[in-house]
Amino acid sequence: MSHFPADQCTACQCGGRCQRSRLNPAKPILIAGAGLVGSLLALMLSRRGFPVTIIEKRPDLRRAYEKDHRSINLALSHRGWKALTAVGLAEDIRRIALPMHGRMIHSVAGQQSLQSYGKEGEAIFSVSRNKLNELLLNKADEQPNVLIQFEHRLLDFNFDEPVCRIANPNGQEYTVRPEVIFGADGAFSFTRRRMQEKLMMTCDQTAITPRYKELTIPAGPEGEWLLDPTALHIWPRGSFMMIALPNQDRTFTCTLFMAAEGEISFEAIQNTSDLHQFFGRYFPNAVPLIPALETDFFRNPTSKIMTMQCFPWHYEDKVSLIGDAAHSIVPFYGQGMNSGFEDCMALLDLIGTTARPNWAEILPAFQRSRKENTDAIAELSLRNFTEMRDKVADPAFVLRKQIEAHIHRQHPDQWTPLYSLVSFSHTPYAEALRIGQQQDVIMNRIMGIEEIGTSWQHLDYAHILRSHVSPDLISAPQPVGQFA
Repeated sequence: MSHFPADQCTACQCGGRCQRSRLNPAKPILIAGAGLVGSLLALMLSRRGFPVTIIEKRPDLRRAYEKDHRSINLALSHRGWKALTAVGLAEDIRRIALPMHGRMIHSVAGQQSLQSYGKEGEAIFSVSRNKLNELLLNKADEQPNVLIQFEHRLLDFNFDEPVCRIANPNGQEYTVRPEVIFGADGAFSFTRRRMQEKLMMTCDQTAITPRYKELTIPAGPEGEWLLDPTALHIWPRGSFMMIALPNQDRTFTCTLFMAAEGEISFEAIQNTSDLHQFFGRYFPNAVPLIPALETDFFRNPTSKIMTMQCFPWHYEDKVSLIGDAAHSIVPFYGQGMNSGFEDCMALLDLIGTTARPNWAEILPAFQRSRKENTDAIAELSLRNFTEMRDKVADPAFVLRKQIEAHIHRQHPDQWTPLYSLVSFSHTPYAEALRIGQQQDVIMNRIMGIEEIGTSWQHLDYAHILRSHVSPDLISAPQPVGQFA
């Protein structure tokens, strides 16, 4: 039996992909969007025995990658690894991921200095969005109770049934009656727009000041790395910056973040003379590394960076948003994908092992468990932009981070730096933000100590912590394995 009545299966003209032997006769769970979160959610739900249908308006990326010259590498950290481990994909992903153990800061004069992210052995991982999505789709496609419909557009849905109206690649329409709908269709979610029309939903969607443009550092003449591949490279320049993440083919994907308008902006660079003058002044050591600078800069789009927070995420027991559709954030903490994957884990934990989930309880509980945490990582991500473009080159900031690392080594049960709480633990984001705020108070006092630059290694930090740390700050995360 198909997910759909026979006449609807014929209408969808699926080309044989709706094989009766593959599909469960029960109502499917319908997921809008076959991106990272939609693919992972489908895989997780199918492994719990649920029939799943994914509707994706774009072509199958495994057959033709979108060539829009935007492919910002993703930073995979512990929260993402936990989800990938749960579906048996961690080792496959590890083969295409490159560990970055810290930030390599490039000064205007070309000097480089490494700032470690955490303890020895701790790293975030650079991974291609398309390759990761491809592996998730392949794994989902292997499941007998998953149907993925590419180039099928969700046109509308009735909230109370629910009934979905869908158009196939030929424009023919058919309907599906799913058990529940999950909108995993990204920051510009159609599912969310329909919910806004139906509900009293608050939605704050904002384009922040910087725009971004991608450039490429190729491999060297002998196929060698032109920069250290074990670091995320940053050229911080106050109000703007450039970053570079390594790729498997020994290239680096560079991203320039800068204002759209103004004295230093994308608008101010009108021709090749402007471009070379700008890069020669602010990124001189990068110029010889980007031979296609002119082509990349004037061909590749200048794109907006969006942040979006909304409420509520669900309608009764029928529809729920998940991932970027519910909470898109800026990329400066590298947690967008990781938080979306954590959404999937949280939802599966609420479903448990029951064959007949009570969605009327699960969907509100999912929203309650995730809303404050995704709001927290949105705030942290905006803060981290200021840190990356400006503070990482400030000697006082570097000293502050050295002191924090020193306290952590001396008192690991009482002090874990905020970055480690976010990237190398599963501490809820809201809890990490709260702890980070308390740590800021203590560090501000420490940095105000006279001659701190020469005395910091000799201070009695046990006394400082006893004097200033509230009991609930002593909540170091449980140790986790590299792919836990």
